Amino acid sequence: MTHPSSPVAADGATAPPPSMNLLRERYGERYRWLLLLSVMVGTMASIMSSTIVNVAIPDMSRHFALGQERAQWVSSGFMVATTVSMLTTPWLLSRYGYRRTYVGTMLLLMAGGVLGGLSNVFSLVLVARVAEGLAAGVVQPIPAIIILRAFEPHEQGRASGIFGMGVVLAPAIGPSIGGVLVDLFGWRSIFFMVVPFCLASLWLAFKFVPTTAPGGVAAARQGAIDWRGLLLGTIGTLCLLNGLVELRGNAPGEAALLLAGAVASLAVFVWWQKRMIAAGGEPLMNMALFGYRQFAMGSVVAFIYGTALFGSTYLLPVYMQVALHLSASHVGTIMLPAGIVLAITIAGVGRLADRQPTWVLVSIGLVLLAISFALMVWMHLRSPIWPLVVFAIIGRIGLGFILPSLNLGSMRPLAKPLIPQGASTISFVRMLGGASGVSLCAIVLEWRLAAHGDSLASSMTSTARLAAFNEVFVMLSGLCVVAICAAWQLREKHEKKPV
Repeated sequence: MTHPSSPVAADGATAPPPSMNLLRERYGERYRWLLLLSVMVGTMASIMSSTIVNVAIPDMSRHFALGQERAQWVSSGFMVATTVSMLTTPWLLSRYGYRRTYVGTMLLLMAGGVLGGLSNVFSLVLVARVAEGLAAGVVQPIPAIIILRAFEPHEQGRASGIFGMGVVLAPAIGPSIGGVLVDLFGWRSIFFMVVPFCLASLWLAFKFVPTTAPGGVAAARQGAIDWRGLLLGTIGTLCLLNGLVELRGNAPGEAALLLAGAVASLAVFVWWQKRMIAAGGEPLMNMALFGYRQFAMGSVVAFIYGTALFGSTYLLPVYMQVALHLSASHVGTIMLPAGIVLAITIAGVGRLADRQPTWVLVSIGLVLLAISFALMVWMHLRSPIWPLVVFAIIGRIGLGFILPSLNLGSMRPLAKPLIPQGASTISFVRMLGGASGVSLCAIVLEWRLAAHGDSLASSMTSTARLAAFNEVFVMLSGLCVVAICAAWQLREKHEKKPV
């Protein structure tokens, strides 16, 4: 657990300089915005590394002669590493403080980018993606912790909106630049794109990120991390994703066994976390979080939202390149206007999040996201490009309503000591949905292609292939409708006190 804000540690020792209090005195009122900018750059790098590689998957598949099953692990392997490592963020921050944790993740992310770009063996590419995923998982909950601690309640929505606008601009522009780089220099250039962002984030970290842990105390936790909980979480995630992959194979018994293992791992994980709390230990995930109904319902929405978001992020570039035979640079160009609109929407909705109910904003966003997926069925082989641009813009406006409001609305009721745990837990749930979504889209796509007598290995464009992709988009639209039902439960009249 974290402690109330204080410039000294529990044993009376002075916190190692520069603490957040000292940096605030040095830079004045603008310091909280400088701190937000610092973590924004690193988060931009981590999110870019998770999404931009999708533009290069077809080119990478041809280079390494990969089938669809192995190629999708470029994305899902990253997601597995990201999902599991998110649970370690509160412990790392308490043990090493903001700066050492943040700098370490940026160095690991940069190393993964360099290794991936230089690799000549696909197994090394996967190792690089796992390294990038581990770094991204640790860093992504940090901004939410800072926003809820460094900003006043009436500023948190605006800070979240500004942060979100900055974070999505890089992924919005990234695929366009990345598509051109793939066409000109090949898939390796994609990995190197994170390097300048990592270097900038390191420079900012040594200027503005404090050495203290959340709450202003010195980073001095002595206890070991909950390795049993981490192992259970890893096993459960791997069983879930591999079980989903096996569902499209000829081994239904093995798939059932793996999925049963995922359920069993989850049950044991929850039991172990409760036991850790009862024994006075520090669990990876504090089950007391789910005693707050708003947080519990927000986690349900986050899981389904993650499934639809990351599944579509994997699916859309493959759809445009394989079904519509567009080049990688065309894919990036199509997505660019949508990314810019997303950044503008987030900035505006961030201010609304300080005044409007969370469930209203999240529901509006999910409705727009569902519509954008459903509209894809109107595309055919002779369709112009502009409807794709419009559909993508509608979906990104929906994301703009969800992103600034869901985390804030879910975590505002939490007691301050639970904020780091809450940020890592809701990020974990969202990424678990995302990792499942990537596998789910790949599974359903392959299943529907086989049902229509087609496969991605074929170089011919056909209406059957478009029909298979359309059925996957309809599935994603249906998932968003389910998430809307959960979002309605975020209404304040249903909120109950924590148990």
